[in-house]
Amino acid sequence: MEDLSPFPPGDYDVVVVGSGPGGLQTSQALARWGIRHAVISKDDAPGGMFRRFPIYERLISWTKPDAPVERGTREYEWYDHNSLLGDGEAAALVPEFMDRSYDVPSRPEMEAALVAFAERAGVRVRYRCEWTGTRRAGDGFVLETSDGEFRCRFAVFAIGVTERWVPPTIPGAELAKHYVDTRPAGAYQGKRVVIIGKRNSGFEIANALLPWAQELVIVSPRPVKIDVLPQSPLRLRYLQPYEEYVRGGAGNYVVDGAIAAIERSNGAVRVVADGTTWPGRLEFDADDVILATGFTAPLQDLRDVGVATTLNDRVPALSPHFESLSTPGIFFAGNISMGSKGPRKHGVAPNSTSVNGFRYNAQVLAGHIAERLGLERERPRLERDQLVPLLLHELSCAPEIWIQKNFLARVVTRSDDGLRDGGIVPLEHFLDAGGEDAVAATIEMDPHAVIYPAVYVRRGGRIEEHELPPHPVHAFGGAGYQRELDLRLKAFLRS
Repeated sequence: MEDLSPFPPGDYDVVVVGSGPGGLQTSQALARWGIRHAVISKDDAPGGMFRRFPIYERLISWTKPDAPVERGTREYEWYDHNSLLGDGEAAALVPEFMDRSYDVPSRPEMEAALVAFAERAGVRVRYRCEWTGTRRAGDGFVLETSDGEFRCRFAVFAIGVTERWVPPTIPGAELAKHYVDTRPAGAYQGKRVVIIGKRNSGFEIANALLPWAQELVIVSPRPVKIDVLPQSPLRLRYLQPYEEYVRGGAGNYVVDGAIAAIERSNGAVRVVADGTTWPGRLEFDADDVILATGFTAPLQDLRDVGVATTLNDRVPALSPHFESLSTPGIFFAGNISMGSKGPRKHGVAPNSTSVNGFRYNAQVLAGHIAERLGLERERPRLERDQLVPLLLHELSCAPEIWIQKNFLARVVTRSDDGLRDGGIVPLEHFLDAGGEDAVAATIEMDPHAVIYPAVYVRRGGRIEEHELPPHPVHAFGGAGYQRELDLRLKAFLRS
């Protein structure tokens, strides 16, 4: 009979807090290494943030149930941006639950896939066990919970970035409701609604309210930028309110303005803004004001044990391996791993806020913890004539480096015993850590959103960077690229 309350309080190598996609993926990756760990969660079932969000239930990341490669293979992950990474019957689960009305799953479909993943991947969780406090103990930590104390060498917090965050610079913000408190769309029928914020959560709400609200105003200081779409934080599927505005439709307005105040006015609410892309003061009367101003992580007392933060104190500042920069031994998984910023070449940020990116972060994190615990990573030997074909294959279809552009890389090392496959590593770590001669292959994006392959060669402690030409259909495996790589790696293979 299945143990319904696994992981009693006690000693573990690793304790994972959270049963959302980040926690489930981290547990699966740790189990692959054979690392003794516990997973605890205050929830009563898997799913994490997808038990509540997105508010209007349609995700922004897509999954292609039928693709040119077999479902469940590594290459298929490139076409499925929502499933967690598993083996056998635990692989590529989201397509199984999609009704194909859209190319993106609904929130209930995503939640169902996560429940199935936990079951099929054998991820056990001690549910209804709430983390309440943290303290240092020797070379590790004690996590205080509603069930007792868990002692561990390493703690992994997969706690999400889902709590309301309101800029402290908005006078009268208490007169508005945050995204997390948004009501069903029908509750706004015939209402004048002002939405503060122009990222995904703001436009998600606006798009859902189009059939209901009498008038919609979306306002924030910065203009909507969709000219470099791959670098935009906004997804096109939410842009109908913007389209109606720019085409001159009445009743929907997208305004660039800094919020000066939210105040009561004649039984309603007035939003006062100062124009940012043109001068002048603007005033909007509303029945409801919704703050789509972002989210923060529920760090509780982690700052008290030394965890430094970034992004307006909203998330922890992290190393390339998703470890707290200021408190070694504390790691973070899931969308909170956005605190690891990567090289930010050309200003491109990692895709760590979505499942498709942070599922790979969890694998990197687990591998790093395994090495810290003294477990050896398998590094298969490669023959010289295997190097270029391997790198070309990775540049053509490796999901890790295609989804986590400018952030993750496939590495091959060279030492006295020959070439070794170093697997997927954070590009920032490769560039900064030094070490034996090696080559790293990755996919990058320039300021104009042109995607191209790049190779970094480290020889004698020096790194050479080689940007390869782009291709209109990203076919980086042809003879021209082989000649280019042969030329770039000749000295590396000869030395």
